[in-house]
Amino acid sequence: MICPGPSHHKHTTLRHGEAGSRVPSWKNKSVTSAVLFLSTIFLLGAHVQEKSAAISAMIDVRPEHLLATPVAENWTSYNGDYSGRRFTSLSEITPANVAQLRAQWVFHIRESTGLENTPTVVDGIMFVSSGNDAYALDARTGRAIWHYARPVSEGLIDDASMHHSRGVAVWRSKAYIQTDNAHLLCLDARSGHLIWDVAYANDNKNYGATSAPLVVKDKIIVGTSGGDDGVRGFVAAFDAETGKQAWRFWTIPGPGEAGSESWPGEMYLRGGGTTWMPGTYDPELNTIFWGTSNPAPDFDGDPRPGDDLYTACVVALDPDTGKLKWYFQFVPHDLYDYDATETPVLVDADYKGQSRKLLVQANRNGFLYVLDRSNGKFLSAVPFVKKLNWATSIDANGRPVLTGRIPSAEGTEVCPSMIGATNWFSPSYNPVTHLFYFIALEDCGVFHRKPEKFAEGKTFYATGVRRPPGGTKEKILLAYNLDTATFEWRYPQIGDGGSSAGTMATASGLVFFGDDSESFEAVDGKTGKPLWHFNTGQKMHASPMSYAVNGKQYVAIAAGNDFFSFALP
Repeated sequence: MICPGPSHHKHTTLRHGEAGSRVPSWKNKSVTSAVLFLSTIFLLGAHVQEKSAAISAMIDVRPEHLLATPVAENWTSYNGDYSGRRFTSLSEITPANVAQLRAQWVFHIRESTGLENTPTVVDGIMFVSSGNDAYALDARTGRAIWHYARPVSEGLIDDASMHHSRGVAVWRSKAYIQTDNAHLLCLDARSGHLIWDVAYANDNKNYGATSAPLVVKDKIIVGTSGGDDGVRGFVAAFDAETGKQAWRFWTIPGPGEAGSESWPGEMYLRGGGTTWMPGTYDPELNTIFWGTSNPAPDFDGDPRPGDDLYTACVVALDPDTGKLKWYFQFVPHDLYDYDATETPVLVDADYKGQSRKLLVQANRNGFLYVLDRSNGKFLSAVPFVKKLNWATSIDANGRPVLTGRIPSAEGTEVCPSMIGATNWFSPSYNPVTHLFYFIALEDCGVFHRKPEKFAEGKTFYATGVRRPPGGTKEKILLAYNLDTATFEWRYPQIGDGGSSAGTMATASGLVFFGDDSESFEAVDGKTGKPLWHFNTGQKMHASPMSYAVNGKQYVAIAAGNDFFSFALP
């Protein structure tokens, strides 16, 4: 049936599934899902209100549930758990049996521009998003339970005009998504009905939002896109119950604030530094770690002299107050669009004989960094691509040793290209093998500079990048050993370099990833040996995840406009 939403252009569709028994609590794994009990009620002729009341007992994601590390039956946030490791403790699917993996169901999204979403799963219910829409699915069958629909926004520019949404956050019995025009929506996770709608970026129409929210304690933390379009980046937190803003940290400091020297006049309002991917969280340190994008204008550094804080950084913030604890800048005065929004992965391990709390990031600039996340101290950086000529190395303080190659009016070939040596697609880390897995890209670009003035409703690149004559691109799956500081293995891809799918590691020793030839693939995490693949027939621009229902492990990924879920026979 169709249940009207709060206005004529928003609605929720409810569908019933299969009959089953009631689940008494979050940890009861003896039945399939909350969906099944709802269907029993439906078959008995109960009303939608009774159905919603029943599911409220099934969906109750409390802060302690979000603290579970590593994840198992439930995949409770974009990266699985707060660490960003994309590591599942499920081990039913192994190197010995992965060849038997079969597609269980496919869920098609209409009118999508290509999914970049990672599903969230809670007690057998999967939450996904596309554009400004959200869906709840039976994670066993892919059958739709409800669908919240909201038209995409008109008049957006650049990445916001693609209407990408990377995921749904869940807290208690509520679900949260960000819209293409930077609204935070709170939905009833039982029915999909809209509870509240907060517009959180009203100052500049060039703002967008493409991320999945991050839930920390009782706050929903969000960012924006638009770093190439002359906006002022920020991270903001909202009360999960009411939607009231709790705090906002501006990544571009205002006049008189620390780090404002790079932003003369009103440039601080146009400086970029957006936060368009989810961060990670360390509960022991009570610190969130968020990556920031490039400064604007992208390729002309004259209007923004100096280091351009806090662009191309990871910032460590207090999640209760939004106060800055420390920052590390990967590319001071970035001229290459080298966003630092790649996942800051949190690893506890021995480093040179000392137990440390590490932050590991494979950066878009072509170097893999290891930091001490307790204080932001730089520990090491190693190059991971061969095509790298913007810098020769990283010095003892973590600053790049530059070669002097910068964008010019006639064009300068720089490696990596503006797409980066890696990008937003997710890395993963196996704490057993101490291997860090990620996708790299060998690529160069010819960077052009042409000064321009900011104009609302237009991009602010000052100009752009083209393919070098005869240039080629190659994707590679890499495994980096944190113990030895060496690359354990590399698995080159066959394709045109146009994919952007991430990785996931499992306790059984597998690495799942979307390859560059439209296949979902699994390799042996220790050796990189290919073990299984499934040709989706579509480009993949999303990262995989895993979950279990009634003890059966599933692995899921989005490809093209479809969500695929796989399991053993």
